[in-house]
Amino acid sequence: MSGPSPTIVITDRGGPGCLVRVLWYLFIGWWLSGLAIGLGWVLAVTIIGLPLAFMIFNRIPALMTLRARTLSYEADVRDGVTYLRGRNPDQRPLAMRALWFVLVGWWLGAFWMAAAWLISLPIITLPLGIWMMDRIGGVMTLLR
Repeated sequence: MSGPSPTIVITDRGGPGCLVRVLWYLFIGWWLSGLAIGLGWVLAVTIIGLPLAFMIFNRIPALMTLRARTLSYEADVRDGVTYLRGRNPDQRPLAMRALWFVLVGWWLGAFWMAAAWLISLPIITLPLGIWMMDRIGGVMTLLR
């Protein structure tokens, strides 16, 4: 008998097809995402609205292109059974993250999101813009 078999996780992202996503982006996604970025940044600066701002920031790729969110899983094999659970990396200390946000994150996040939005306007550079948008938590609050 050989060792344990490899764990394969297949997740269906679902969502609409490519043509619908392109049409959404051309007619709605580009301007709706710009408004969402502006609203999110205003909420983030108030500090009280920061959780709502990150809810908006996390959904910008979906607002822009109807792209489903990517999930990470960690596999754990016990007694021949594979258990999957969502993976969240360890975070830096809250005091460090708060200080970063107050001194650097709020203004760097504004520049980062504006640059990501501008980069994503031409369809050819859209993947780079979405990659940048997915990292806004790290830029603003050192989120891992």
